[in-house]
Amino acid sequence: MHRVPGMRRRGRQTWAGALAAALTAVLTAACLTLAGAGQASAADVNNARNAGFESGLANWTCSANSGTTVSSPVRTGSAALKATPAAQDNAKCVQTVAVKPNSTYTLSAWVRGGYAYLGASGTGTTDVSTWTPDTTDWKQLTTTFTTGASTTSVTLYTHGWYGQAAYYADDVSVYGPDGGGGSDPAPTIPSAPTAVSVSGSTSSSVSLAWNTVSGATGYNVYRGGTKVQAVTGTSATVTGLAASTSYTFQVTATNAAGESARSATVTGTTTSGSGGGGTALPKHALTGYWQNFNNGATVQRISDVQSQYDIIAVAFADATTTPGAVTFNLDSAGLGGYTVDQFKADIRAKQAAGKKVVVSVGGERGTVSVNDSTSATNFANSLYSLMQTYGFDGVDIDLENGLNATYMTQALRSLSSKAGPSLVLTMAPQTIDMQSTSNSYFQTALNVKDILTVVNMQYYNSGSMLGCDGKVYSQGSVDFLTALACIQLQGGLAPSQVGLGLPASARGAGSGYVAPSVVNNALDCLARGTNCGSFKPSRTYPDLRGAMTWSTNWDALAGNAWSNAVGPKVHGLP
Repeated sequence: MHRVPGMRRRGRQTWAGALAAALTAVLTAACLTLAGAGQASAADVNNARNAGFESGLANWTCSANSGTTVSSPVRTGSAALKATPAAQDNAKCVQTVAVKPNSTYTLSAWVRGGYAYLGASGTGTTDVSTWTPDTTDWKQLTTTFTTGASTTSVTLYTHGWYGQAAYYADDVSVYGPDGGGGSDPAPTIPSAPTAVSVSGSTSSSVSLAWNTVSGATGYNVYRGGTKVQAVTGTSATVTGLAASTSYTFQVTATNAAGESARSATVTGTTTSGSGGGGTALPKHALTGYWQNFNNGATVQRISDVQSQYDIIAVAFADATTTPGAVTFNLDSAGLGGYTVDQFKADIRAKQAAGKKVVVSVGGERGTVSVNDSTSATNFANSLYSLMQTYGFDGVDIDLENGLNATYMTQALRSLSSKAGPSLVLTMAPQTIDMQSTSNSYFQTALNVKDILTVVNMQYYNSGSMLGCDGKVYSQGSVDFLTALACIQLQGGLAPSQVGLGLPASARGAGSGYVAPSVVNNALDCLARGTNCGSFKPSRTYPDLRGAMTWSTNWDALAGNAWSNAVGPKVHGLP
């Protein structure tokens, strides 16, 4: 979202997706095929070191500082590689592996996210590689190679593709005769998890979080002494619980060597009531951002916001010097003397009319960072304080400079436990953030699905992107809106949690504005299966939540043309 007129957020180049599609055809023609996994003999070992990235990037070198290790997503253990390509760099990460001459090796790795490649060079015979297009789940790449008569080392590598999304890699292996370079040590039973805590609760669920355990590949969650869940990350939500009831929980860590002792017992209590955030909202809702600043659009008070809007997102809360904490300062001078008392009174009036008013965190320039337990606690506490001070119904997450799924999830669940089931939780990710369920924003949305109201993805300032059918669609078309919404609908979000975010006028964004009629056609296509473009979803989604715009101020400057057209369409959906 933009504070300054004419400022354009740097988006992906429009040719990036098309290049990826062209590359697919080229590589297919070149017959880069996926080799079958070979059978390893009893004497074979994994000659790769730090194969699961549990020791950071030890033994690995990544081009242009493109690689890092992350705690989520991981396939096994507590870490995985994340490598992010740039326009002039393909995020290549390499390791030199000791091998024996005249020997056959099976090279394998698990990947997800953007385009991912796996290969070996310097084999002394024929170098090999294999690849996969972007994938929303872990996928194994496997190929084999034979070393030359004098070959004692080879270079294995992973890489992505220029300008495409980040890829993840885990559990790399080079199985074959022991080349003498050593391998990762055999696992030992991990220690019990520590710092197990209740991070949130609803009327039917309790969420838990704990510290990472070194050497663990997974965790078991016990309720009242009975195992109820197995997870790979350091958080879990136990569902199917009774309201207003206390439960005890313990967590163990696991790996190939066995299961740890159980953690200390924690008690979690479900809330009273029923349902998740925003239960009083209409089935189909229109969201509009309200600007707490003057950037050339119509200056409004909350009372001026067009009645078509069901959710008003106040933009924006700002970061403080305390990590993770946010504050809100009404720009009274920029808004013509609008006082805090008038602002609060206008919020109450909108709520009395059945509207919801939330405070938005982030925006194009937002610098809020929630990357550990302390900042997560600060984030939740400060937002709850703003809700109490101003009467906000909830929060909108519009962090356009990245977020940590683990700790943002922890923060939002903590806020939910304080605010209760009436919390309205909305999100406004960029298109790139929702291309894959492996992306942190998408992960966060799925992690808090039980308390999430709606995700209004920004269908602008992005350039061409991939749809759920793997085809490239140009920004500004009906197909762009429907095929990208399809990714979210197929990726795990409920239809009631998906909205279409568009600029209210051409001045509201650097690119991506479409006429309200295009928005309405996309809504019809998704909800009714009519007025589609070349892309038509495999099913209809009559429960689709609705649409969002940046901003009510730009809408007002254009005579409320956007809300007058899109509002009735949204409210008239099945």
